[in-house]
Amino acid sequence: MELIVGPRLFSTWSLRPWLVLRRAGAVFDTREVWYRSEAEKAELRRLSPSGFVPLLKVEGETIWDTLSISEWAAERYPEAHLWPVDPIARALARSATAEMHSGFHALRDLCGMGPDHPIAGEARSPAPSDPGLDRELARLAELWTQMRGRFGAGGPWLFGDWSIADAFFTPVAARVRHYQIDLSAHGDDGTAAAYVAALLAQPHFREWEAAALSSNVD
Repeated sequence: MELIVGPRLFSTWSLRPWLVLRRAGAVFDTREVWYRSEAEKAELRRLSPSGFVPLLKVEGETIWDTLSISEWAAERYPEAHLWPVDPIARALARSATAEMHSGFHALRDLCGMGPDHPIAGEARSPAPSDPGLDRELARLAELWTQMRGRFGAGGPWLFGDWSIADAFFTPVAARVRHYQIDLSAHGDDGTAAAYVAALLAQPHFREWEAAALSSNVD
């Protein structure tokens, strides 16, 4: 089984299923690909039906898209409980994950992760001032606080135990750190900031981050 990912320094979509597979205990190889040159882009198109990363090569099949890979892992490794066991918590975890998967466009556009704004390392860039970004940051603080308040008694994660939702919000935590975002300015009572700290300290994220920092980005 092989997970093909983009550059670890800034491929947030690649990070998410990698975290899911690591949590599941899957045995897999990770291949990092770049898409700077036309030749690299052509090779990626040859590998990926969509022309994007990540994609999972398993049992002669290619599964593409971050959420699809994560759902595949949840079905293949049910003992890992990658979604909450409680049906209400599970439904809301899927809702939060889907909202992250398809939304928060201002956050993506204005606090992007690219060669100049890597996912790994310390904070460097102040967040831009923008009404749309402010609304999305307030929504994140609200969502995280609500879910932690309702379901977080069993652990430090959004729904207590670690789930796919946490994988999807880990790159957001990296953005909060990188852009030095003060969540208290967006309605956080400290709950969202504590959740961000937990995501950044999670061992598998630290493993990814260490590999990203040690990779050759020239």
